[in-house]
Amino acid sequence: MNSNNSIGSSRIPGFYKLSIDERLNIVINWANLNMNEVELLKNFGNLNPKVADTMIENVIGAISYPFAVATNFRINGKDYLVPMVIEEPSVVAAASNAARMLREANNGDGIRAEASKQLMIGQVHLVKVPSPHYAAMEIMQRKNEILEIANSTNKTLVNVGGGAKDIEVRVIETRKGPVVVVHLIVDVVDAMGANTINTMAEAVAPYLEKLSGGEARLRIVSNYAVYRIARAWVRIEPEKIGGMEVAEKIVEASAIAEADIYRAVTHNKGIMNGVIAIALATAQDHRAIEAGAHAYAARDGRYKPLSTWDLDSQGYLVGVLEMPLQVGTIGGAVKTHPVAQIALKILGIKTAKELAEIMVAVGLAQNFAALRALVTTGIQAGHMKLHARNLAISAGAEGALIDIVAEEMIKEGKITFDKAKELVEKYKASKTS
Repeated sequence: MNSNNSIGSSRIPGFYKLSIDERLNIVINWANLNMNEVELLKNFGNLNPKVADTMIENVIGAISYPFAVATNFRINGKDYLVPMVIEEPSVVAAASNAARMLREANNGDGIRAEASKQLMIGQVHLVKVPSPHYAAMEIMQRKNEILEIANSTNKTLVNVGGGAKDIEVRVIETRKGPVVVVHLIVDVVDAMGANTINTMAEAVAPYLEKLSGGEARLRIVSNYAVYRIARAWVRIEPEKIGGMEVAEKIVEASAIAEADIYRAVTHNKGIMNGVIAIALATAQDHRAIEAGAHAYAARDGRYKPLSTWDLDSQGYLVGVLEMPLQVGTIGGAVKTHPVAQIALKILGIKTAKELAEIMVAVGLAQNFAALRALVTTGIQAGHMKLHARNLAISAGAEGALIDIVAEEMIKEGKITFDKAKELVEKYKASKTS
């Protein structure tokens, strides 16, 4: 029992049937929320409460994140302003700075990027199959029939050139015995595709049960999107990024990430700073993107960095990033959230392919920015300046006092909330005395 509430039980039958205000009133009593807290929750900002209530269940409010644009990006010879939604200081600034340095890379094209076809995998797992390997052969022989059933669920997708294109069949061993795994390979065109894939998987399951003599246990999309790969690469003169010494240190940092899993995880986190910030701005399924990316990083049985940096035979710094990206420009939250539509308009794009190319390019730029900072000034130089401003604001600083307090903390090397509070009180006292 929650001792701080007057309800006593989280078992609330029919909670989902209540209005937003009715649900909020229950939570107010549960948590003893004050009026300021209630007003903050009721501020839906740029999202209509009715829309929010249709997007997910049990809505009681909304939370806002900063929406920014990263500048200076040139990708495949085209200039972009890149919408980014993120709470972490310095990420947008680092991306913009990296993009500035990389604008003249690849003979003036900036960062180059290429996304493959938008192929997703739908899985049907068949258990209790009497002869698994023989069943796998039978299923392969019925490929056309299976694809026909799958495509009957979405004629619109088929008419625009998408739909189920192929199947794969595997037999895997589990602690509960062998399982026949059937993959539907589906071109989802400009959608992320999860709902389409799930519908197709459920549609073909009964036929697969009949063919195999087993039971379809799982029928769902796989977020390990190995056929939906995006790549970005860059070739830049060391003089454009601080000299050969900096370039060599970046290569050393890349080599360390390849050898040390503890570093590789943080290396990839830096890439995802850029990728996920765009995903949030455009209302993508960022959990799916994260899961697929990290699985891909471990595809050889050992977790590795998604990007590598090296020096080519002519002494240029070259960087390459390869990762799966399951994104869409139609359907789902992309169409539901009005700000996601604004983000796509800022980018000036309509296809999932171009969105994936932008995201992987920004991921590579973000990675470059992090590595360059690490091997030169250190990652905290820019980060702590912004962090100091946030602490100053939290301590009550306003207007010009924010930068005064932040700069004083940086000068003294004491960037803490207590120090910020002390300085704010000191400066405010000096004005009133």
